This record gives sequence, structure tokens and C-alpha cells, in this order.
Amino acid sequence: MTVPFYVSPEQVMRDKADFARKGIARGRSVVVVQYEGGIAFVAENPSKALHKISELYDRIGFAAVGKYNEFESLRVAGVRLADLRGYSYDRSDVTGRSLANAYAQTLGSIFTETAKPFEVEIIVAEVGVEAAHDQLYRLMFDGSVGDERGYVAMGGSADAINAGLAEGWREEMTLEEAIRLAVDSLAAHGDESPRQLGPDDLEVAVLERSRPRRCFARLDNGRLATLLEPSA
Repeated sequence: MTVPFYVSPEQVMRDKADFARKGIARGRSVVVVQYEGGIAFVAENPSKALHKISELYDRIGFAAVGKYNEFESLRVAGVRLADLRGYSYDRSDVTGRSLANAYAQTLGSIFTETAKPFEVEIIVAEVGVEAAHDQLYRLMFDGSVGDERGYVAMGGSADAINAGLAEGWREEMTLEEAIRLAVDSLAAHGDESPRQLGPDDLEVAVLERSRPRRCFARLDNGRLATLLEPSA
């Protein structure tokens, strides 16, 4: 009788974590930055059809890196959960924290109970009526959650990008300053860095605090080009 090969639970978890990290690191990065009027999402993504950035609900946005089919399934599940909760109770009952908690439980279960973990990292952001009420949640492949403040980068060269953001970010930044900081940080790091990133290389959206209800808006290439123009 053959004795089954034994692998310790600790080694299994380490192998899963290494597998997920390598998959995420191969993806292009996403940066989320708070500015005076809301929250800006900037992704290096030349595709105009396969979005890394999306709306989840009235004041809540979603950004992801990793395998598209996996984070797209998470996005769809989040939209359905938000719609169901808002319809069953009240729109104010749908919060960034509740969606982040739901994602954390889902990712944690997938990581521990299945052979292959999701190769994804996501951010759930909620814009508040005031800047002090903004919320940024970063969720890892294993379901762990981080409550971020000011800025956060994920995927690719996230550590180096976060270091660049730390040097340039400040409170009360304008949208133009926030977009330029994010684009400059993305351009300064990566396999072919330093390089130039133009509107055709980027996917950009914002959660605008001043909008009456649905705060999410995408920036088209024309507006993005204007924001990225060098100051006279």
C-alpha cells in the first residue's frame, strides 16, 4: 500500500501565497489617490474594453490587478450584492466597508479551501461627503484587508510606486496634481522605466465628491490629455 505524500499545511499556504504573488506581480499597476474633490483611480491599461476600474455603487469604486476573469467575477458579485442590499434596505446601507468585508470573506475562503487561489488584488474606495470620511480598503489574495489613507498602489512594482507617492502626495491636492503624481509614479517604475505614459496607455476614473448621487465618472482621452499637459 502506497503511503500518501505528506505536505504540511504551512507549506501549502506558503506555496499558494507565492503562486498568487507572482501572478499579481506580472500585471500592470493601479494607483488610487485621494484629492481635494474626491478619489482618483489611475491604471496602466491600454485596453478600452477590459476595465480594471469600475463603479460598484453610488459612492463606491472598484480597482483591481491580476487575472481579468477572476477580478471581473468579483466585481460582478460586488455589484449584485450592493444592488440587493440597497433595494432590500436603503441605499445608505451600502458602504465600502461592508463590501470590503464581503470580498475579504470570499477571497479568504477561496484561498484556504481551493487548490488554486485567486491571482488578484483589489481596492474598494468610498468617497465621503467630506475628505475625512473617505475610505480606501486594499484586499489581498488571501482575504487580508488594509485600511489605507491618502494613496495606495498595487500590482507590478507596487512597493516602488508607493515610495514615489509618499514623497509627492499631500492633502488638498487638486485633481490635476493627483493625476500627474499617479502617472509620473507609474511611468518611473516598471520593466521599461522610465518611460512616457499618454492617455492611450491609461485608464482613469474619479469618485467626485460634489456629484449628487452617482459619484463615479471616467475621464476620456481629451480631458486626460488636458490634465497631463505641462504647465506653461
